[in-house]
This record gives sequence, C-alpha cells and structure tokens, in this order.
Amino acid sequence: MEATRFLPLLGRILIGLPFLVSGLGKLAAFGPTTAYISSVGLPLAPLGWVIAVAFEVGGGLLLILGFRVREVALGLAVFTLAAAIFFHHDFADRNQMIHFLKNIMIIGGLLQIAHFGAGRYSLDARRTRDTKNIAGAAA
Repeated sequence: MEATRFLPLLGRILIGLPFLVSGLGKLAAFGPTTAYISSVGLPLAPLGWVIAVAFEVGGGLLLILGFRVREVALGLAVFTLAAAIFFHHDFADRNQMIHFLKNIMIIGGLLQIAHFGAGRYSLDARRTRDTKNIAGAAA
C-alpha cells in the first residue's frame, strides 16, 4: 500500500535513534559506564564499553541509514538480549523489570527489520535493487 511506504524508514529511525543517542552518551561517559559494567560483575569493563559503543553508535547509524539492516538488526537483537540479561534481571525491582520488557520489545522490532529488510528508502535498496527488500516495504 502506497500510504505506508515510509513506515520502514520511520521504524528504522525510531529504533536506531535511541541506540545512537545511548552510544554517544556512553562515549562521553567512559568512567561511569565502565563502573556500571563492573558493578554487575562483568569482567573487562573497558572492553565492554568499546563493544557497547560500537554496537550502539555503529548499529544505530547503520539502521537509520538502512545499510545491511538484516545483519545489523540481528546483531543489535543479540546485543539487546545480552543487555537485558546482564543488566535488567532483578525482577523484584519494578524498574528493572520494565527495562527488561522494553528490551524484549525492542528485540521484537529488530527481528521484524531482520525479516522484512530496510524498505525502499534505504541504502540497501539503492545498493542492491533487491526486489524482496523493496517488496518488504509494502508488506
């Protein structure tokens, strides 16, 4: 349907932008971020910081631009699941439970992107002229 042709772009922006903003926040807050990573018992907090910044900034940008979104969405889904398990597992704390469920919802959206692709307004569509990817925008 032609009225929905921009929805894949809007969806990618709405999911990618929070990743990008979160990653930029971590980039500006090395100390507090590594302290938080250490506080949950994970080793090698500086490496965890690098991984988080790379996934969030890189993945967010790639998702927004629509470049290799199927792979990026799957990678971000795994990253988001790991974040939910390691950082939001205390269900006695209502706030942690809400964050866990929010991450699960984000994973659902990312899996939709991984399945249906970037849509017609993306670098993927321009790069490959993949008819399945473009048809995914109308699905």
